Amino acid sequence: MDAPIDHVMLRVEDLEESLEWYQTHLDYEEKGRWEADTFTNVFLGPEDVHEDGALLELTYNHDGRTYEMGDAWGHIAVRVPEDELESSYQQLMDEGVEDYRDPESCGNRYAFVKDPDGHEIEIVKRDYGAKWSLDHTMIRVEDATEALGYWLRTFEYEHTGRWEAETFANYFMSREGAAPEEMSVELTYNYDGRTYTMGDAWGHLAVAVDDLDEAWEQVLERESEDYRDPESCGDRYAFTKDQDGHEIEIVRKD
Repeated sequence: MDAPIDHVMLRVEDLEESLEWYQTHLDYEEKGRWEADTFTNVFLGPEDVHEDGALLELTYNHDGRTYEMGDAWGHIAVRVPEDELESSYQQLMDEGVEDYRDPESCGNRYAFVKDPDGHEIEIVKRDYGAKWSLDHTMIRVEDATEALGYWLRTFEYEHTGRWEAETFANYFMSREGAAPEEMSVELTYNYDGRTYTMGDAWGHLAVAVDDLDEAWEQVLERESEDYRDPESCGDRYAFTKDQDGHEIEIVRKD
């Protein structure tokens, strides 16, 4: 299955505030919008996002609800050039972004900030991709073997990297033949056997396919959850879940 990551969705409580934040600090521009009776979806990304690069989807529900962050979702990561981590972080600080984890506290390898709703955003050094483009999204899993097998079996992703620490491991999964500029999935496994709360401030990952019905059949054959089938979604998209309950949307390629 050829299924690059299309977007990652998170929910926001004040759409205009969030749009201003991402457009001001990460130089994102609006790529698309869907207005429904009860919610609004806005898709954002850098001006020169790669053709297979992922977008950020902000979902705003019109009923004024609030959200629980949970800890089953970790963060999104955005790219800056290899020699611009400190200067990029300082620029955000000068613009009034929350000082969460500076480069020095992260061994000068990465840094973290938070958006207005508290979603964590990692800043990583890369020698490819547009500045601030989405590099990966991190989700926490309770069984690393199951999680790696899920992405391999269901979506035919490859294990492309890992980081082993004393208390946890990070595993990166990407589609076979992925361009460096594409978004990957980071699976974080903590060794202490903890469990996680999903929350609802994070929404889903989305993968793009050529044939929605064919892809959905393959997903079910590979024993992924029948959560929301194409027919229930107007034959425009569908949803499954991984072994930990993270939602994965399947959409048609543009």
